[in-house]
Amino acid sequence: MNKNEVGIDAICEACVALSDGDIEKSREIIGTKYPHQKPLKQRKSFTKKEQLTIFMRDGFIDRYSGGRLIFPGVLSILSDTLPDVFPVHENWKTDQCHQAWWDLFPSIDHIVPLAFGGTNDEDNLVCTSMKRNMAKATSSIEEIGWKIYPAGKLSEWDGMLLWFWEYCRRNPEALDNSYTRGWYETCRDMEAVGNYHTK
Repeated sequence: MNKNEVGIDAICEACVALSDGDIEKSREIIGTKYPHQKPLKQRKSFTKKEQLTIFMRDGFIDRYSGGRLIFPGVLSILSDTLPDVFPVHENWKTDQCHQAWWDLFPSIDHIVPLAFGGTNDEDNLVCTSMKRNMAKATSSIEEIGWKIYPAGKLSEWDGMLLWFWEYCRRNPEALDNSYTRGWYETCRDMEAVGNYHTK
């Protein structure tokens, strides 16, 4: 029986106990058969450097779909320059963000969720779209029938990282946007934009 079915059975049983007026029995059923699971480890906020390291390691490939993703600074430039056709919302409201901010924005996911013993170690982290990250939530890939695709090669797809670097160097006013500037400074400090595109 899968985890959802176990949960449904426990909730049904607990509700029967509640209907019988037995709150303690209902509490015991939930506590033993479907207990609340707190994360075993604290979720970490990844720095831009840590994010870019994983994005580059995975070649800006969504490791859950095999699709290509776009470097966040590129999306930022588009939204800053073309807000009427490429809008973004600071709180990611889906009706106010261009769909690329969900479909093509790279994020980091824990393959094994922290709630189930996963770690913040790099071998438990993959690049995936924000949309897939949110859809997976605390599920395991086995539960939802996903697989892990191979990482890409930066020489074949760099998420438009080189374009971003060159655009900012030619158009320094793009760095007036603090989000864009943060990614530019991260690239500069990491010396992330190298000769990978010629390899």
